[in-house]
Amino acid sequence: MNSLEKARETINRVDSEMAALFTERMRAAELVAAYKKEHGLPITDAEREAAVIRNGAHQVDDPILREYYVRFIQETMALSRAYQSRLLEGMRVAYSGTEGAFAHIATGKLFPSAEKIGFPDFESAYRAVENGECDAAVLPVENSTNGEVGQVMDLMFSGGLFVNRMLDLPVTQDLLVKPGTAVEEIRTVISHPQALGQCAARIREMGWRTEEYPNTALAAKFVASTNDRTVAAIASAEAAEQFGLSVSERNLNASRSNTTRFAVFTRAENTQTPGTCSALMFTVRNEAGALARAIDVIGHYGFNMRTLRSRPMKELLWQYYFYVEAEGDLHSPDGQNMLRALAVFCDKLKPVGCYTVS
Repeated sequence: MNSLEKARETINRVDSEMAALFTERMRAAELVAAYKKEHGLPITDAEREAAVIRNGAHQVDDPILREYYVRFIQETMALSRAYQSRLLEGMRVAYSGTEGAFAHIATGKLFPSAEKIGFPDFESAYRAVENGECDAAVLPVENSTNGEVGQVMDLMFSGGLFVNRMLDLPVTQDLLVKPGTAVEEIRTVISHPQALGQCAARIREMGWRTEEYPNTALAAKFVASTNDRTVAAIASAEAAEQFGLSVSERNLNASRSNTTRFAVFTRAENTQTPGTCSALMFTVRNEAGALARAIDVIGHYGFNMRTLRSRPMKELLWQYYFYVEAEGDLHSPDGQNMLRALAVFCDKLKPVGCYTVS
């Protein structure tokens, strides 16, 4: 056997071993995909991939071969992502509204390969995940102009789902009309209360009446179906395209940096992938200084509190629950110690989840 034959024999043996190892790696990727589906996590984890490349490259001594190894492992991870995407094609994600709604747009960005299921309101989308009809729900929790989305906050407090991921979506509210309608003909604008609030200045300026709809896309759908040219909808340009409407005015929202934060809700809490932010909800005992002491506990354990809100508890008159967002990981040792310390001052304490914002 000459040197060429010996080299090819070595390659054949290594290729056989690599085939077995490739299969083993992809079986592990199946488990990763299952975990991501259960917890509503993205397929791409840039931080994890960078660590894999860095750790693997250190094991290749030859500097020339190290460069080729990096390319090899990058291609391998690309195949793994493609395989995970294929496995997640059967994922069902709930959102409130219909095609063209901002929630539908956000869902497409978060879960491009999943089946997107529209529901008439926030609660029905949330319950669809609780009862197992869907794997995750994408719901708005806050707008930079109009504040929190109260209905979703209440579901977070009373329901059993966890938040494992968030997305900040820039929102442009446009005025949608039937083709050929002039602005002067409009008497009434319809939309979701959040959208109406974001565009309140322009609405007052024009003297338009307002009518609330469950979501922006359903408002656009109504305008498309009616013969009344005095009614316009405030919604997205995508909704205009979806329902055959014209955009009469763009960017009605008062703030040019108008952004809505959407949360991914799942039945399982993500405890394996560290988050940069954490959210929790609680009620405090009816005693002097209880809230102040609870806030002190959060800071004592190194959590930088970014948000503190109160919401009325509808079943108890003049009683409130509190929502906190803070920089830090609830599943870290400090996070667990903080939760134990908070329990001393809280009647009810609910960790909502750890997440990153994209």
